[in-house]
Amino acid sequence: MPSKPQAWRQKPSIIRSHSIKAGSATTPELPMSDLLGEFGPFAQLIDGFQPRPQQQAMLQAVLEALKTQATAVIEAGTGVGKTFAYLAPALLCDERVIISTGSKTLQDQLYHKDLPLVRKALKSSSKTALLKGRANYLCLHRLKITQSEGRLPDKKSVVWLRRIGDWSGLTRTGDAAELSAVPRDAEIWQRVTSTTENCIGAECSDYQECFVVKARRAAQEADIVVVNHHLFFADLAIKEEGFGELLPLANVVVLDEAHQLPEIASSFFSDTFSSRKLQDWKRDTLLEVLANASDMPDLRDQLDVLEKAVLDLRLAMDTPGQRAPWARICHKPAIVEHVGLLTASMEQLAVLLELASSRSKGLQACYERLLEQQACLQRLQNPPADTVQWFETFTRGFALTSTPLDVAVPFKKCMAELPCSWVMTSATLAVGQSFEHFNQRMGLDNATTLQLDSPFDYWRNALLYLPSRLPEPQDSGFISALVDAAVPVIEACGGRTFMLFTSYRALNEAAELLQDRIDFPLLIQGESTPRDMIDRFRELGNAVLLGTASFWEGVDVRGDALSCVIIDKLPFAAPTDPVMEARLESIRQRGGNPFGEYQIPQAVITLKQGVGRLIRDQTDRGVLMICDTRLRTRSYGKVFLDSLPRMPRTQKLEIVERFFENKMLPLREPDETVST
Repeated sequence: MPSKPQAWRQKPSIIRSHSIKAGSATTPELPMSDLLGEFGPFAQLIDGFQPRPQQQAMLQAVLEALKTQATAVIEAGTGVGKTFAYLAPALLCDERVIISTGSKTLQDQLYHKDLPLVRKALKSSSKTALLKGRANYLCLHRLKITQSEGRLPDKKSVVWLRRIGDWSGLTRTGDAAELSAVPRDAEIWQRVTSTTENCIGAECSDYQECFVVKARRAAQEADIVVVNHHLFFADLAIKEEGFGELLPLANVVVLDEAHQLPEIASSFFSDTFSSRKLQDWKRDTLLEVLANASDMPDLRDQLDVLEKAVLDLRLAMDTPGQRAPWARICHKPAIVEHVGLLTASMEQLAVLLELASSRSKGLQACYERLLEQQACLQRLQNPPADTVQWFETFTRGFALTSTPLDVAVPFKKCMAELPCSWVMTSATLAVGQSFEHFNQRMGLDNATTLQLDSPFDYWRNALLYLPSRLPEPQDSGFISALVDAAVPVIEACGGRTFMLFTSYRALNEAAELLQDRIDFPLLIQGESTPRDMIDRFRELGNAVLLGTASFWEGVDVRGDALSCVIIDKLPFAAPTDPVMEARLESIRQRGGNPFGEYQIPQAVITLKQGVGRLIRDQTDRGVLMICDTRLRTRSYGKVFLDSLPRMPRTQKLEIVERFFENKMLPLREPDETVST
């Protein structure tokens, strides 16, 4: 096993240049603080560029973190322009920089749109690279196997495989995002991409043309590498295990959309044993056996025994759709029996595969993957302290997972092994004016924090409507009352509304009630992909979109098409979730208040994400309607209200109607409510 490098980075250098040419031979050089000012390179390049003090303040904070090798946690409200504020210092420093963002969609936008623009503005020659997880790149070896195998589940998969084959001869990157003609969630992609478990590395006949290898090589040679959080934490997890590293050694790490970090870190520091992993392993192993060990019928028979053991264990877990503590069922006789049968089957396969492993590199890799699956199951049966074990059931599968209750310790350890400048930023990190909740979850003891309000004028362009006389969310008639209150608001707005729900049950109930109540187009999550729904919403201009979690963040609809956001209730996570339940109990056992310390801060951050959908530009106007009376009737409601942008509040429908009629008088100094 290779040892880790002793020095992760060289001595930090200073910013390459403290001034930059403003654009002409006669213009004096500008200090770094004016990069984003009215005479800076961005103002000259971008039509309509508006200097924002908040953006300039963020630029200074990032510069300071880079100079002092510090950790900066920055909340930058909607419209601050945080991307430019961290990209400019990243391109102007003599450091190797990793920039990670929350999704592959945002990653592509950052790399293909924002980064080229900033490079052009700064006339930067820095080398850049885009790096995704290996599951995003076509594997030429597995493509050939799939083409020769000739066994696909349906005709659609045959058509898609043909399209992938044609594209494979044209693409330079192998990035599946290039091929829009094959849906990204199509099962065929699992067959023609690789995993760390089934990749045979340098022994592969296609190694020199491997798209993953090429992407890694480009990343190793680049000054700026753009990744996503899942890849970033997958790499940290690999380093934690000591097997090597995927990402180049970094001097600066910028983590955008940082509010997602605690949950993503939790998933990557978890240990998971799943039926899907076993079934994928069985399929790969059977191909290797047919090719290189066809004279070992016992091996093929034992693979069938394993498949039956997996299905029997799933059936012993009862109904699909469960997500509960493993302790709830692990001692049941049927579960004990079928875990034992599965374990015995894996042990027998390990004996047979050890005998066959010398026949090919593929069989050797399958043998090593099986040993890891055995070790994973053993760890789940003998879990370390401060973890929670839980299970999920699907229609034909299951997953057993061990999750750390606190990611602060492993993340802090990883940060210590990467002693560089860290910048973590998002529009939603603070609760009120405090970063304590985020910093504690991530183990950040000495971070410098900065909170920057949105430059958008919420006080003049937005209105918070808190309808009175609604029942509390737990009331059986809540959704019906919500729809009754929402219909006149939607009509006053002329459609143009997002209705955001905390559960599919509430969404579906509201959708059924709305069908015959409004004349505007209804777009309901699940009827098409989120991207198609957003495109359709923009095109229609008067639609009402009903969505759950995936529409609370990362959705940007500017202009009149979206002028109202209705939120059903405060987004408290379900305390019955096994990981949440265990975390709350851990806080309770140490004498803390789980509701105040964990549930309220988490809900505040989620609510801020939903609220952020409303005002996306300087000229946007709109009404935010929150239908949870607990904002007014419970003491913790003030925590939520104090965390939102300052805007007028009302409980009166006529004020909302006047707002949409543009009859509201200009407002003076902010106060708490709007009177009639």
